[in-house]
Amino acid sequence: MTDRPIETEITQRLTSHFAPTRLVVSNDSAKHHGHLGDDGSGESHFSVEIESAAFAGVSRLERQRMVNRALGDLPGQRVHALAIRARAPGE
Repeated sequence: MTDRPIETEITQRLTSHFAPTRLVVSNDSAKHHGHLGDDGSGESHFSVEIESAAFAGVSRLERQRMVNRALGDLPGQRVHALAIRARAPGE
């Protein structure tokens, strides 16, 4: 079992939904230690950079929504903060 279960789950969910050409999931929790939303788990704040053909012709807002839908219960329940940068190939 990994010591980063939420990071792994984010990666798995986004990979299965979007078949990304690039995916970087960063755990930013240490930067927010002691701040609002820090639950002490070390897995409360994340950044995602994802590139996928699924985002071609889709607005920035809709890309954010697509990623949040793919992540299901993670944002807002198990993850306090999630920064998303979603692009189509070539952008």
